[in-house]
Amino acid sequence: MALKLLAVLLASLKWGKLGATGLTMLLSLAVYAGLWGWPYAAGFVALLLIHELGHYVAARQRGLAVGMPTFIPFVGAWINLKDQPMSVETEAYVALGGPVAGSIAALLVYLLASAESSRLLLAISYAGFFLNLFNLLPVSPLDGGRITAVLSPRIWLLGAPAMVALLLYRPSPALGIVAVLAIPHLLKAWRHDPNDARTARYYTVPMGTRVEYGLFYLGLTALLAVMTYDVHEMLDLGQRG
Repeated sequence: MALKLLAVLLASLKWGKLGATGLTMLLSLAVYAGLWGWPYAAGFVALLLIHELGHYVAARQRGLAVGMPTFIPFVGAWINLKDQPMSVETEAYVALGGPVAGSIAALLVYLLASAESSRLLLAISYAGFFLNLFNLLPVSPLDGGRITAVLSPRIWLLGAPAMVALLLYRPSPALGIVAVLAIPHLLKAWRHDPNDARTARYYTVPMGTRVEYGLFYLGLTALLAVMTYDVHEMLDLGQRG
């Protein structure tokens, strides 16, 4: 099995950028499969891919040059924006694409799990709901931080305590990495000067747009919170039963 996987990884290098995505995705798949088995790992990685493709499509819709997703085990995945957004609204739009696509995918897996009475699919859907909910924490570089910046970058200062609480409640290397990456963004939020001309241009958004993004963000966060809790209870009940 290991030799076959190595052969596939080497072959993927011949496909350039797409091969790099396949290579890192297969590496993540192999690592996760060693811990949780191939079926769960395949579903988990597929949900990560759909999340990142949501960002990819949103970036392309806004005319931004963007690379294919890259995966790192226990960290997740990301897309490489070659063009930076010229406004906070564009940044929020691209950031929202991932959680929207990922949430729809997790919901479809959940519905399939219910139809098939599959505990495996239920567990995969839980992973999707939780990861997308985590990504909506209002602190950059997470998606939630980039979405809520359309309201104000100062919101990141409210997201920081939630990040610390989650890190204390469920310590993990991935959370630690995200917390470290968030520090420069928190400093930026602390030093934010709304009177700076360049900053003002970037963050100028009509009030109607702010309300639209704010309501959509709260609605998606609430949906994911409910689904994460409910599916966790289903899994816990099934384990006790």
